Amino acid sequence: MQGVVVLDAGNGKDGSGNPARPSPSARPLPARLLLFAVLATGSLAAVLLLLGSGAGGLASPVLPRLDALSAASASASRQPPPCADDDRGGGGGGVGLERWTRPPASAWHNMTDEELMWAASWRPAVRRYPYRQTPKVAFMFLTRGPLPLAPLWERFFAGAGGRELYSVYVHSTPGYRPEFPPTSVFHRRQVPSQEVRWGESSMVDAERRLLANALLDGGNDRFVLVSESCVPLFAFPVVYAYLTRSRHSFVGAFDDPGPHGRGRYRPALAPEVSRHQWRKGAQWFELHRALAVEVVADARYYPKFRDHCRPPCYVDEHYLPTALSVEAPERIANRSVTWVDWSRGGAHPATFGAGDVDEAFLRRLTTAEQRLGKRPCMYNGQPAEVCFLFARKFAPSALQPLLNLAPKLLGYG
Repeated sequence: MQGVVVLDAGNGKDGSGNPARPSPSARPLPARLLLFAVLATGSLAAVLLLLGSGAGGLASPVLPRLDALSAASASASRQPPPCADDDRGGGGGGVGLERWTRPPASAWHNMTDEELMWAASWRPAVRRYPYRQTPKVAFMFLTRGPLPLAPLWERFFAGAGGRELYSVYVHSTPGYRPEFPPTSVFHRRQVPSQEVRWGESSMVDAERRLLANALLDGGNDRFVLVSESCVPLFAFPVVYAYLTRSRHSFVGAFDDPGPHGRGRYRPALAPEVSRHQWRKGAQWFELHRALAVEVVADARYYPKFRDHCRPPCYVDEHYLPTALSVEAPERIANRSVTWVDWSRGGAHPATFGAGDVDEAFLRRLTTAEQRLGKRPCMYNGQPAEVCFLFARKFAPSALQPLLNLAPKLLGYG
């Protein structure tokens, strides 16, 4: 090894720890000569270190460059202690990125609503993902209790080929505990819930609660709200591609000048919302992640709607359509992807049972003529043949005919 002076003093210590004795033929160096050698070695090392650390300077074959030493030191300072948990399972003593990207096994937690909204409103400042991200669609079920159409949804989700492309969340009546087997997509997917009353702000509280729980999974990119009476009209690949390739979120918003539209406006909503900004739309929405974060973090519009929009003003029909029309009109499609039938009149849409579900009925729901009507819907700025991905309301008695007809008419099962 060049540039290094080696002083051979034998083993230094023998097996018993006693000092080693010099050979009779060996003569010790004079003290002054020994001191000179030590000083010379130190000076030579210092010179080589300085030469190697200069900008574009010489690199010693023995000593590393100073910048390399600094980098190694910085790298070492970032390493966790040896006893740190290793989420990758390799036992290497490091916490990998998987800790932050892996969704929890269960949707249940012990956070309050305030804590949940705070946690869900976090978003990374760096938009580019440091890993290959496959967007997931979060299906959020707002229910009163049982899921009578769950077998149909199970067949629909089977078309995904795995659970990497979707996630499921269920908000039901507090205290209700469904029993789904571990193989079910609904197993352990209930979120902490609170009582929901029809027509009151608690309905939107539940919607925001579902959104917040789904936002805790960083892989979820699209968020669709459905109910226990909803059914998917197309196979999973069609629904997934339709949502993830859209440049817009699907929120219906229109100006109704009548008593059930502008007539519900409350002056106390001003100045945040004026009468000419007031909009109405369907409750069943679909949101991109960026808008979903804004909804759960909203402290400007929702408190006003919660406090002043009371029956006959219905928060679930006016809050999102109005707030998003004001803040993000270019990001919503001004239509829903859930079909409902209001032709029978009344405060609730028509409900379809076993006697209503036949081939002719499902063909009407899945053909372009029925969906387009007089005015075609738009998708990414172009007229579209597919406008609705889901339909409601279906009674529990409709399950068996739906299961029978789904393989032929809906493309799954």
